[in-house]
Amino acid sequence: MRILVLNGPNLGRLGTREPEVYGSATLADVQALLDGLDGVEAEVRQTDDEAELVRWIHGAVDARSPVVLNPAAFTHYSYALRDACALLQGVAPLVEVHITNPHAREAFRHTSVVSGVATGVIAGFGIDGYRLAAEALLRASR
Repeated sequence: MRILVLNGPNLGRLGTREPEVYGSATLADVQALLDGLDGVEAEVRQTDDEAELVRWIHGAVDARSPVVLNPAAFTHYSYALRDACALLQGVAPLVEVHITNPHAREAFRHTSVVSGVATGVIAGFGIDGYRLAAEALLRASR
């Protein structure tokens, strides 16, 4: 199963950005973690550009590709991203992932505009959330 693993703003700085909050793992570590899963071909991407992330979601819709999405800061306000994600409904599953638990953090992080159109949400398990999401998508495809 081919899975797009899409990451929003600042996640390219994983490993050095607030390691006390996000840990020391990098997106390369996420790719390595997913490469170790049988039956999964994961393509990990990251952008700080909202329009590029929306285009990647559109591509997933067209290809009918399952998506693991960490929208990062776009989680809380990007209706453009939310609307693009809604296009996946009935086409391919979307799992929203967060490295930390947004509900245990600042109040502005408690709301996700993406969750309402996601197949599922995984939060608070560090980068292992990406593995959990990929395994859930793999099981759902059987």
